Formats: sequence, C-alpha cells, structure tokens
Amino acid sequence: MATYKKAYIAGGCFWGMEDLFRTRPGVVDTEVGYQGGQNDNPTYKNHPGHAEGIEITYNPNETSFKELLDYFFRIHNPTTVDRQGNDRGSSYRSAIFYQNEEEKQIAEAMIAVVDASGKWDAKVVTTLEPWSTFWKAEDYHQDYLVKNPNGYTCHFLRFKEPFVTNGE
Repeated sequence: MATYKKAYIAGGCFWGMEDLFRTRPGVVDTEVGYQGGQNDNPTYKNHPGHAEGIEITYNPNETSFKELLDYFFRIHNPTTVDRQGNDRGSSYRSAIFYQNEEEKQIAEAMIAVVDASGKWDAKVVTTLEPWSTFWKAEDYHQDYLVKNPNGYTCHFLRFKEPFVTNGE
C-alpha cells in the first residue's frame, strides 16, 4: 500500500483549484480550506490573513510535488498580487505552503523555471510560506463545483504543455 503525501497551495478561489486538481493523475483527495492567517478556526466570514487554499492528498508513486506545482502554475495567473479573476484581496493570493526544506527548494526552482519560460507577461509573485495549520472550510465549500456545475470559477488550463518534463 502506498504512503500518501499532502501538498498545500493557494491560487485564488478554492473552488476552481479543487475542481481541476481532483482529476489529476495521482491525486487521491482534495479539501478546500484556509491557511496562513491570523486566527484559529477561521470561517468564510472570519479568516483574516488566511488564503483560500487546497489540501491535495497524492500518491508519490504516481505524481510528484514538482508535477503538482507545474500544473498549479498553468491553471491560475501567478503574476497578479492578491487577485485571480474578479476576486481581490489577500485571501486570493498565489501561495505555496511548503512543509520542509525540500519542498521549499522545489518551489523556488519551479518559480525560476516558470519565470524563465516567458509564458507569462510578468514575473511570478507566488509567495512561499511555511506550512501552518490547514483549516478545513465549511462543508458547502467542499466539492462546490461538483454540487454546482455552473458555479463561478476563474481557473482553467492556460498552457497545455508542462513547464518541465519528467527528465528535468
């Protein structure tokens, strides 16, 4: 039996991020929630400083942290500060919550690759933040776009080709 790992990212409204990641090869589960803020037990109406993020449970035998980040940088705009689509504010920042030095180094390297690619018109502003407690969002936010197929999202695959290949 595989030992699963978790990754924590934020890139705008958590509904769209979750909806796209749920179907990725190697992704076992997704949860939406709040991370990186000032209060315990945050809620949608009270989450100062928290980003709307997702917890991705994945099988490292089928995908890697690097591959997840590659996809992350292709489904949202990592060059806008505190903004995705119509959503504005620090809740909608682009962030990677690294759990250890290895993840931090992988994230730094991915940002460098994305910047060097020239695919975006500006430099990546994604923040690298040390992992802190991930607070699961209210039930009505979980699997929101499955429950509400015509719900709002600003996430879509902007670049079909990955920034890196498996050999890099």
